[in-house]
Amino acid sequence: MSKYNVNSYQVSTLLGWIKSGEIAIPEIQRPFVWDATKVRDLMDSLYQGYPVGYLIVWKNPDVRLKDGTKSSGKKILIDGQQRVTALQAAIAGQPVVNDQYKKVRVRIAFNPLTEKFDVANVAISKDSHWIEDVSQLFKDDFSAWGFLRKYCADNGIESDEETERIDKALGRLRGIQSQPVGCIELEDTLDITQVTEIFIRINSKGVVLSQADFAMSKIAADETHGGNTIRKIVDYFCRLMKNHDDLPMLVANDSAFMDSEEGRRIQWIARQSEECIYQPDYNDVLRVAFTYRFQRGRLADLVSLLSGRDFETRTFIEEIVIDSFQKLRDSVMEVVKEYNFLGFVKIVKSTGLIKAGMIRSQNALNFAYALFLALKERGTPPARIERIVRVWLVFSLLVGRYSASPESAFDYDIKRFCEAEEPEDFLNTEERGNLSEAFWNERLVDYHLKTSSSGNNAYQIYLAAQSRLGANGFLSDHIQIRTLVEDGGDIHHIFPKNYLQKNGYGKPSDYNQIANYALTQTEINISIKDRSPKEYMSKIHEQIRTGEISNLGGIRTEEELQKNLKENCIPEGFSEMTVEDYPAFLVERRKLMAQRIRDYYQSLH
Repeated sequence: MSKYNVNSYQVSTLLGWIKSGEIAIPEIQRPFVWDATKVRDLMDSLYQGYPVGYLIVWKNPDVRLKDGTKSSGKKILIDGQQRVTALQAAIAGQPVVNDQYKKVRVRIAFNPLTEKFDVANVAISKDSHWIEDVSQLFKDDFSAWGFLRKYCADNGIESDEETERIDKALGRLRGIQSQPVGCIELEDTLDITQVTEIFIRINSKGVVLSQADFAMSKIAADETHGGNTIRKIVDYFCRLMKNHDDLPMLVANDSAFMDSEEGRRIQWIARQSEECIYQPDYNDVLRVAFTYRFQRGRLADLVSLLSGRDFETRTFIEEIVIDSFQKLRDSVMEVVKEYNFLGFVKIVKSTGLIKAGMIRSQNALNFAYALFLALKERGTPPARIERIVRVWLVFSLLVGRYSASPESAFDYDIKRFCEAEEPEDFLNTEERGNLSEAFWNERLVDYHLKTSSSGNNAYQIYLAAQSRLGANGFLSDHIQIRTLVEDGGDIHHIFPKNYLQKNGYGKPSDYNQIANYALTQTEINISIKDRSPKEYMSKIHEQIRTGEISNLGGIRTEEELQKNLKENCIPEGFSEMTVEDYPAFLVERRKLMAQRIRDYYQSLH
């Protein structure tokens, strides 16, 4: 059974469908981003009769209305947006919204004498041989004979032969409207997984559309139920999150929206002075909003609900469309709300995960925020919300909860949290099943911490534990690890890299073990150089005996030294260690780091 139809339509037919609303062009995440020269090249290809690639449209299902009749579903353009928008700009003369969210005209010029296209500019506007804006030739009241006479008169063309050649070029230009464009029409019976697979196989650029892309297409193409407004909330929120300075531009170019309730809801972002630890994109915003309010984890289900799908009867009902768009609008508004967003960020930072780079799983953050909002909606007391969200975030990072099949995990977890008599019940169950003695004493020690990747979740949680504890940097007397994390302090090799290389440890996987890492001040790192622990620690002990402060930090007493080594999880006997002790050192330090993580995790409760 065919999953799609392939047809060829004239350019004028496609533009007519778009004008009438039969095909909806979603703005998705980005506005028109083509350079004007690409629009010029597209027009030239159509003029020459060259193929310009296929458009891909996906028909919305027909929806049953209250009176029992059916509303024919629109076709959503899911590939070819930039080409169709370029045609609208060049042929229909419609302004486009550029990457600065400003409406601009893209004028394509044509020279009938040379049959060349170009982007209109000042020089072209002064040259009568050029038609500055070809869109005038496609207007309904365009007079071909009158235009030809004027063009020839303006350029002193009198010969019949030259006039005929120009007339043919103009006719060929207007004939672009009749040029065929291939259109692949996907059946409304296909689900998102099938549509995605077809798209990947057809698309020659290897572009992969995510479930969020399809969801945003569905949302942005809707004007009846406020989907286009939801798209702006999400899009502008994410844009401001990345660049606060874009607010004046958005206010200037879309003042009506920015002055609305929805627009005012997101403007708080521009007042934030520091980089936020959580910077969601439109995929993240949709995922959080859908997970917490709809208690589902698969964005494919969101598209189905926005289409009006009744999962039991497998039919499409208008009431479900209305309800789904309203719920999505309300949930997105809660996601972007200042009080909610900053409240969640404070909880994240309270774990000691104080910098964006410390959290390598965006999905762990997404679910934690969805959980925060779900618990808040449930009426859970704030103190309990903070504790549950704090613990679950670190738990999910520790066990890699959302590293594989995140949508399935989201779906399972949000349902269990919401169905549990007390949300702590589900949390406790998962802790018992995942954080056994074997995890703390074996898996964490011999797997998660036995790596050379400093981006490893376990190592970042170790740094969070150190930050929350208030530990000082390695051999530092006052500079805390928290400060070093925030300011990008040096990752020091406790057994210096050059020292290990000189003594037979030539592979990066040998000397770059995270159990050999410690954060310290730059000057201390430089002073240690390539000495063995025994050698540079002897300098520290000498400093303590003589009271003469060196570049190896300001530690003055043996008590201060032992405290520093202990809080940095340095094994006993370290001051006498040489290269022969390195393998045993790694094992012992991993055990100490694992115990620090365990103690820290328990403290989150």
